[in-house]
Amino acid sequence: MRRPSNPLRDTVIPLALLAGDTIVTFIGLLLGWILRYESPLGRIGIDVPDATLATYFPLLLVGVALLIAAFAQFGLYDSRLLLRRYQSLNAILKGAAFWLAAYLGISLVLKFDPPISRLFALLAFTCVVVLLHLWRSFAYAVLTRTPLLSRLRRRTLLLGNNTQAVALAAEISRHSHHPLALTGLVSFPSSDSDARPSSSSGDTFPPVLGSLRDLETILEREAVDVLIATQLDLPRPELQRIVDLCERRYIEWKIVPGAFDIFLSGLRLQTIGRVPILGVESLAIDRLFSRALKRTVDVTGSILGLLLSTPVILLAAALIKRESPDGPVFFRQTRIGAGHRPFTLYKLRSMRPDAAATDAAHQSTTARDPRLLRIGRFLRRWNIDELPQFWNVLRGDMSLVGPRPERPYHVDQLAREIPHYLPRHLVKPGMTGWAQVHGLRGDTDLAARIQHDIYYIENWSIWLDLQILLLTFARWRDPFA
Repeated sequence: MRRPSNPLRDTVIPLALLAGDTIVTFIGLLLGWILRYESPLGRIGIDVPDATLATYFPLLLVGVALLIAAFAQFGLYDSRLLLRRYQSLNAILKGAAFWLAAYLGISLVLKFDPPISRLFALLAFTCVVVLLHLWRSFAYAVLTRTPLLSRLRRRTLLLGNNTQAVALAAEISRHSHHPLALTGLVSFPSSDSDARPSSSSGDTFPPVLGSLRDLETILEREAVDVLIATQLDLPRPELQRIVDLCERRYIEWKIVPGAFDIFLSGLRLQTIGRVPILGVESLAIDRLFSRALKRTVDVTGSILGLLLSTPVILLAAALIKRESPDGPVFFRQTRIGAGHRPFTLYKLRSMRPDAAATDAAHQSTTARDPRLLRIGRFLRRWNIDELPQFWNVLRGDMSLVGPRPERPYHVDQLAREIPHYLPRHLVKPGMTGWAQVHGLRGDTDLAARIQHDIYYIENWSIWLDLQILLLTFARWRDPFA
């Protein structure tokens, strides 16, 4: 018996997004042409003869077709991405970058007439990414703030009632727009079962819908799309029966690998002789090419950042000296970097000169801290005090993107209190990070920040770095300062 399909989620909405993307993409390419040939920016490039809109129109259509094909190739129209805003942005960045290389490459091979301007391609790339991000943000708001949301979420059943089920239920319930909607759980006897949470978190725990012998009835009654097993201590024939049930009903079958709490993306299956072994291997961010690519972006970005921020730093320095003439302009502090190595972090001073004497007890400075200068409060609100860290990035102490660095005292303290804290030091700390663009900065939930840092490390890609940088510029103001 096959589970009923969801045409709205699987066909209608993806096709509507495809149509919208096609229109927005064409507008982006058209805007790129206008900027190249009808604006002062066109003086930068080399003149292309007969580059009228009429002659360029077929090239714009080719560009739209290639872009949509690239987006489809990178999974942008997969129904699983409908409620995953950041993964969609990642697919847009990857598809647009692939298009830029392919579009210029094809033009060299096929000798288009008129030839495609490289400046036009770069401007069109920028316009398409910006416009698509705006359009997709609007579409995401429509999908998540209307009755459509309940029809797009995948109904999910948990198999097991252990601590992993508690953690998974809490994580899904934390996000009102999560792509998964918990229907409940199925319990079965186990030495690790009955891990129902305390009353403080019980409201996020899904209801027990029945026992394992009722599974087939529950799957049919609840119209389940996804079954997630949080414990597997069952006889092999029983596990096989559950898998067969899922296959017959076209239900996704997933497992929580309880033996691995972090770096799940690094899990690889190997064989020793004929024996299969599952374990954590190297992560993408540790590979030589990845490190070289990330360092290239860091050096380029830090040089550009220093050049652009120097006038701002000089103005801020003058204002700091005016309000607090006795102290230095720059604040230096020891932080822990990659490999647990200490380094000196540079910031614009935002507090009184004697603030360091009482700073050991503070992990984060609050907005009402009496030690803050008036100009310091403004600098922190707009993250201007962080601009000298471009020098740390250029030196190689930090990266543009990564977990935020902490002081040695707090590293030792937090390592004892928070699980999986130390693995964040496997990579260079960053000026911004995945946690920061999600609002986890300053005096916020440390455990949640660590989870975001671990997610970044195990899911790193250059596209994720670019996505974080774009979100950082969009959310430059610090709401906690």
